[in-house]
Amino acid sequence: MASESIGFIGLGNLGLPMVANLAERSWRVVVYDSNGDRVAKAVAAGGEAAAEPSALAACDYLCLAVPDGAVASAVLLDHGLLERLAPTATVLVHSTVLPGVAIDLAARCAERGIAFLDAPVSGGAGRARSGELTAMVGATAEHLERGRPVLDAEANEIVHVGRPGAGSAVKLANQLMLFSALAGAYEAMSLAQAYGVSEDQVLNAIGSGTGASWATDNWGFYDKLSADYDEAAVPAEHRPWSKDLLDVVRAAADQQLAAPLAALLSGVLPVAVQQHAEQARGSQVVQSGR
Repeated sequence: MASESIGFIGLGNLGLPMVANLAERSWRVVVYDSNGDRVAKAVAAGGEAAAEPSALAACDYLCLAVPDGAVASAVLLDHGLLERLAPTATVLVHSTVLPGVAIDLAARCAERGIAFLDAPVSGGAGRARSGELTAMVGATAEHLERGRPVLDAEANEIVHVGRPGAGSAVKLANQLMLFSALAGAYEAMSLAQAYGVSEDQVLNAIGSGTGASWATDNWGFYDKLSADYDEAAVPAEHRPWSKDLLDVVRAAADQQLAAPLAALLSGVLPVAVQQHAEQARGSQVVQSGR
């Protein structure tokens, strides 16, 4: 393992802890990000800094955890990194991208004999740091095996869902289910609070009821994530409750499917997440002031 190297591009909320986990497992990880502070943190966690993406061309594996499909395509195609990779290299796209983007990138990799895994992940920064993510993989059986050494270090649940494009489709389905529950939970909390019931009381009451979900079991997750994004100055359009829901709408349109719920959520959930995060921060300030 230590003799093989991973090039890792994208050191955001998931990418940085993924790099720290891989380095801790004795992988040589060469990192690149346009944000120098993120690179410095990755180096402190055991990574090696690259001055530009092309410096990662000699790596055995290339992992992308960039904001979206446009950036993934730009890194691989527009900046020529794909042309510099060895035919024995394996590319793993961990970003949430449109299925069509994954299909296109897989075809471009195939032209050079490079293995490609459409491998978006889910689980949050904590699970990324401990190597316990869920990976939803679209790849041929052969390419899955070529990428498995890296996936085994990153995830404790590796679900092979089909060929390239399928992983992205399943990740978008996951996001729609999650954000539907989250939007419902925000609205439900507002209703209960209007009748004098606190959020803690609601959570306690539904804990063993049919209204419980990952969103309620991990209440506060998006308050912290929103605060982290604010601190890192992540643009609003790159935050998953905005970008991923719009991608659901776009992916559905590509297949001539209606996605009325995703379209509605894409308009209301970003505001709800921001408002709840601000309320949570306000409440913490009041409590600490006491």
